[in-house]
Amino acid sequence: MSSQVQFTQLLVSYQQGDTEALNTISEMVYSELRRMANIYMAGESQGHTLQATELVNEAFLRMVNPDINYQDRVHFLSIAATMMRRILIDHARAKQRAKRGADWQQVSLNEEIIGDAPLSADILALDEAMNKLAEIDSRKAKIIEQQYFAGMSAQQIADNMKLSSRTIEREAKFAKAWLLNEMKR
Repeated sequence: MSSQVQFTQLLVSYQQGDTEALNTISEMVYSELRRMANIYMAGESQGHTLQATELVNEAFLRMVNPDINYQDRVHFLSIAATMMRRILIDHARAKQRAKRGADWQQVSLNEEIIGDAPLSADILALDEAMNKLAEIDSRKAKIIEQQYFAGMSAQQIADNMKLSSRTIEREAKFAKAWLLNEMKR
């Protein structure tokens, strides 16, 4: 049995109340969640107080809601990316409030995932631009979120969103350019 099928079956078991399935799920995805967190944290400044392990643990705790209807591993990781993004945003906002406008944390998008030109910006500015993009074109915002926050390949996103990988690549390129332009304002 493939690990993808096994993972999906474990998700179904957990959603039906099998708490032991949650332990197996966590063992199966922890290293991947940790890799995703390391990508995010690599873009943070040296003095950042949130650690990758804390980011993974917080995201996982938010995701163990049996009411969330996970479809498969890719969907699970996509939601993990969204959770990690929200945690980083919440953390940055809390830190900003605590310092009453002190320097915001810098985050760089992973070049291997997103493309050629660097997109480095304050996480709150990035979040604001992502929210504007989502209002205009939610599909493009979801693609960028999955690439950046989940570290998913174009093919994985294509499978998840039921689109071609070429469409994903084209829309990601457009969305990145749009975000760069929006964040320069």
